[in-house]
Amino acid sequence: MTLGWVQPAPCFALTWAALVPLEFLLLIYHCSCFIKVFKENRKDDIWLVDFYAPWCGHCKKLEPIWNEVGLEMKSIGSPVKVGKMDATSYSSIASEFGVRGYPTIKLLKGDLAYNYRGPRTKDDIIEFAHRVSGALIRPLPSQQMFEHVRKRHRVFFVYTGGESPLKEKYIDAASELIVYTYFFSASEEVVPAYVTLKEMPAVLVFKDETYFVYDEYEDGDLSSWINRERFQNYLTMDGFLLYELGDTGKLVAIAVIDEKNTSVEHTRLKSIIQEVARDYRDQFHRDFQFGHMDGNDYINTLLMDELKVPTVVVLNTSNQQYFLLDRQITNAEDMVQFINNILDGTVDAQGGDSILQRLKRIVFDAKSTVVSIFRSSPLMGCFLFGLPLGVISIMCYGIYTADADGGYIEERYEVSKSEPDGPEPAGESQESPEPRAGASPLPAPQEPKDVLEKKKD
Repeated sequence: MTLGWVQPAPCFALTWAALVPLEFLLLIYHCSCFIKVFKENRKDDIWLVDFYAPWCGHCKKLEPIWNEVGLEMKSIGSPVKVGKMDATSYSSIASEFGVRGYPTIKLLKGDLAYNYRGPRTKDDIIEFAHRVSGALIRPLPSQQMFEHVRKRHRVFFVYTGGESPLKEKYIDAASELIVYTYFFSASEEVVPAYVTLKEMPAVLVFKDETYFVYDEYEDGDLSSWINRERFQNYLTMDGFLLYELGDTGKLVAIAVIDEKNTSVEHTRLKSIIQEVARDYRDQFHRDFQFGHMDGNDYINTLLMDELKVPTVVVLNTSNQQYFLLDRQITNAEDMVQFINNILDGTVDAQGGDSILQRLKRIVFDAKSTVVSIFRSSPLMGCFLFGLPLGVISIMCYGIYTADADGGYIEERYEVSKSEPDGPEPAGESQESPEPRAGASPLPAPQEPKDVLEKKKD
């Protein structure tokens, strides 16, 4: 039976990846109830769906990657069906799954819908599909299996022990955070001999060639601890990763360098951050995340300032505060002293999310947008901003000239009112002259209002 992609007619928004038999696809291709069938039967299968909009540039960029995901899932025999849906044509279905932006990638498994929030690369999307489509908590029956998992995954969590309230909390945390990391269970015999456990049951995280044990008194809520520890201690930073780190509550120490620059100063700062992350992990892993970033463009938008490269900056991504170096960093000890000063409050924080900073952010973003438009396309910038300014100028000129004409007319009206009336009659008993013969009688002149009132009195 041939397997392959089928592009349905425009009336059908869901296209199916190369996982479903072609004959079955042709059968439902002619079925007018296709979307209804999908809604009714989707709970029987596992679906990885890309909700897109035809006009969305990011969706068009994802399309070739999505095709590769479908072909890869077919080649490895995955039970996950891959599809894509035009959310603008089937907005009711998109709303049912909580789609708010494009593209949105979701894995549909029974009654559950898991959002994908990682990088839009083929390997990361496939890894997400494997992780979420499998068992929520995977058992590790042997030490060989444990070693296999340790070599394959950079970060994973393990529960060891029997039934307990801690295991229930572990299951709840796994159901929430399975979209980010792997969860396993193992007996005490399977856990490596170098692991020391003070008490059972226990939850451990294995990463960076070491492990950390969850301590309820020091680490607080289990789910929050897992969310903080799901990252490696040292990372190559980008905008997406910094956004994800905002949920951890950790401070992020970043060496901002130019990776193309091989000078001693650039490589030295990166090495110092790596050394601190490695040698002081027990001291700082609860409060700090370490890494480096290539270039200062993204950091400049966060700081709303021009940051010199190379340098070190410490970010608090949860409230947009940051700390700049107040000393020369020549070795790891200098960096450790700087971090300790941040923790004890002797280094002043800058930025923040106050009202003043938010207003400053609005002005900075508007300025940056205008500058970027003019840099990328000067003609387009002139059209976008020149045309509205021209229309506004014409409207203002029209309003001004209309006010000037109105004032002139009003002035003429006031002058005409101020002119003296004709001579009043000599007396009230004076009679009007008799009309000449043959002449039409003239209408009697209307007496002033005040005279009429006097007569009435």
